[in-house]
Order: sequence, then C-alpha cells, then structure tokens
Amino acid sequence: MIRHRMTVAIGACAVALALAAAGCSSSGGTGSNTTGSNASGSSNSSSTGAGGSGSTGSPVTISYLTHWGPDQVKQLEAAADAFHKDNPNITVKFQAVPFANLLSTIQTQGSSSGGATIASIYDLWLPGLIKSGVAAKAPADVASEVTSNWSEGLVNDVSSNGAVYGIPNEVDLYALNYNTKLFTAAGISQPPTTWDELVADAAKLTDKAKGQQGFGVITNWAAGVDHPFLSLAASNDGYFLNSDKTASALTTPNVEATAQLYETLLKAGSTVPSMCAENANTTGPYLDNFANGKTAMIIMANWWESTLKQSMGDNFKDIATAPIPKRPSGTESSSISYSWLTMVNAHADPAAQDAAWKFLTYLNGSQSGKNGSSAMGDVLMGMGILPSRSSDLTAHASGLSDPFVKTYVDEIPNATPFPIAVGGQQASDALQSALESLVFGKASPQDALKTADQAVNAALQSGK
Repeated sequence: MIRHRMTVAIGACAVALALAAAGCSSSGGTGSNTTGSNASGSSNSSSTGAGGSGSTGSPVTISYLTHWGPDQVKQLEAAADAFHKDNPNITVKFQAVPFANLLSTIQTQGSSSGGATIASIYDLWLPGLIKSGVAAKAPADVASEVTSNWSEGLVNDVSSNGAVYGIPNEVDLYALNYNTKLFTAAGISQPPTTWDELVADAAKLTDKAKGQQGFGVITNWAAGVDHPFLSLAASNDGYFLNSDKTASALTTPNVEATAQLYETLLKAGSTVPSMCAENANTTGPYLDNFANGKTAMIIMANWWESTLKQSMGDNFKDIATAPIPKRPSGTESSSISYSWLTMVNAHADPAAQDAAWKFLTYLNGSQSGKNGSSAMGDVLMGMGILPSRSSDLTAHASGLSDPFVKTYVDEIPNATPFPIAVGGQQASDALQSALESLVFGKASPQDALKTADQAVNAALQSGK
C-alpha cells in the first residue's frame, strides 16, 4: 500500500509539528478506550456553525453517544452548557456506553430518528455507516470548516466521493514503550532502532526465573493485535492492503518477514503468549505485566499514557518511548495511525441534524476551549490523546513537548494510515485471528498470513 501523508503547520510555536493521515480505537480500535457508564446530561448549543436552530425557533433536543467515561462526559456537558447560553433552544444530552457496545448501538439506533443524533466513531466504521445510510453528509459550511482546519489526510478519512461526513477529533499512532530501569539492569543504554537490535535486546531483557519477558504483544483486541504488527510491517515497507484498498497485501515478502520476526521472538522465549491478553479497555495481563515491570518493551498507542500513569504511579518515571524499530528493507520508521470522528445520524429529523452540526462546529471550534484550543482538544489532551485540529496542536504545543508524547508527535509525519474501506472492520478482525494463531503456535507465519489474506479479501468483497 502506498503510504499517505498529511502535514499541518503548527505555526511559530515552541514545537513545530507535521500531521500525517490517520487510521483503531481501542477496539480494533481506539484511542480513547475508556469504558463509559450511562450518563445523561446537559443543555448545550453553539453560536457558530451550521444551520438554522439557534437562539430562535422551536426547542430542539439532540443526543450525543460516546464511549468515554464519566470525567470526559462531564467536560462535554460543560461545553454543552456554554453552548446553550448562546443557543437556548438547543439541548444536548449525552449517553455513554462501553466501547465494545458502541458500534452495535450506533447501528441499532441509527436506523431510526429516535437514535442518537451524534455519535463518536472509529474511522474504520465510517464507510459502512455511509453505505447503510446512517451517516449524514455535512452541510456546506461545516464541510468548509473541516477542509480549512484539518489536514488533507484526515479530511479524506471523513469524506466519501467528495462529500464530508464528519468532524475529525483525534489522531492516534504507535511507538515503542520501554522500561529504562530494566534496560539499565540488562546493560542496554539505548532503545533498539532495528529489528536485529530488538531481537537481541529482548533476549537480554528476558528472565524466566523472574517471569520477565523482553517484548510483549497483545491478544484479544483487534486494534491492539493488528496495529503494532502493521507498524513493524510498515517500518519494513509492508502494508495491510494494496494501494487502492481493494485487496490484501499480507502475503508480500515484507509482511511475511514481520510474521517471522514474531516467530523468532516467540521461539526465543522473549515473547510469552500467556502474558499477552488484553482488551479495548486496557485491562488484562498485557498492561499489568508492563506496569509491574514484567515486560520490558511493548508497542502501544499514545492515548494510553494516562492509563499507565494511573497504574504505575511514581514508577511511570521509568517509562520512555522511541520510534518503531525498522528493518533494512524499510526506508524509515513508521507507525500505523488512525483517527476518531463525530458524525450525525442521517435519520434524525432535519431540525435535529441542523442543531447537531451546529453544536459539533462549536465543540470543535477554536473559541470553545482554553487559549485558542477547542473544547474537544482540551478533553483529548486531558486523556493524553493527540487532537487533530491544527489550531489545537498549536494551542497545546507545550503539553505535546512532554517526553512521553513527543516521540509520537515527532513520528506523525512518517505515519502509515490504517486503510479505510467498506468491510475494513471485518478485515481487521480476520488479521487479528490469524496473528493470534501465530502467537499461540497454531499456525506458521506463512500459514497465518495466507489464512488472513483469504479472509481479508472475502471481507473486502462482501463490503462492495
């Protein structure tokens, strides 16, 4: 697959950034993997943005579906309250569900006008929601707002056939996370930059007597399985799909080499399958073993910084980040990237759709947050997630210079977006299943990728 890139000028700030096109949430995807509990809330609306329902007209109530937790919902409610002051006839209520239930809730509710008016979605889901008629086209003024304030790659992620269907919120990507204390104890002064160094360092960092593995991989969670693997593949110029996203590219030599790397680590005992389990809410042995110093290196996304801090306390000081190690075949280190966005239910009545776009324009606009940030950007930064609006990156330049986060920010220009296609979620699930067969010794690298290749192609064909 040809690597797509996008750049965003951050301006004359302390940190100059370039933003590359995105591609999971926790769950197969995403960033923002926080499990939410049901919450409802407050009134809100914005003085900027689309549409007609504002300070005049009949009262309109809209609903916003998210997978975020109570703290984030409270921040959204605060933004809604501020919006409501200028738009007293628009009321926004919030509903939070666990990530695992988010897509099914959208699909179920979105078929009627009584479903959520606004939904937060993983970019991989958008083509299917457009095809099924659930996602509404953005009005012209909203589309213009998006194309003017987000990078081309992210605009492409929320668009189809030239029409914009949502507003980008976050961009996520992967980096090597490693425990500096374990590195020092093993006599390793620097993180690995190549696959050979990764294998050698992982062996030095493995101590069976202590129950310590050198390099951890993830099972049980599609994005957590696929994205680290594909980040290593991209750093060897290997890709998930072909350049036009119509067929699998998993049986190419550069991807097969990545699967063989996994096999090498597994056979050496540097990766222990029983220590791999995790889920989209970042609970399980994978996180626990890394936080407790039983895993020396992992590949993980930027958004889990807050989870690590909560889990590790003062020991978080021992954690550092580095670019994805690359193989000589790779031209440069690269990470899989992906994004989240908010969309509007096409089955909602016109007044509700109008109010929804109006609120989303406000929520993601540069006047709704602090110091030139959007309210959405402030919420994301509070979770350790990279906002995607260019002005948000400028507003939060200081926070983005934090050593843990800076690696991710610096790697954005070379990121490889996770390909967006109808049937993409099913394709991702198929790759997850095949990689788990490899990790647990049920299939060779070649057989695992051959199985995935066939299933991915079937998923893409069924989506047409």
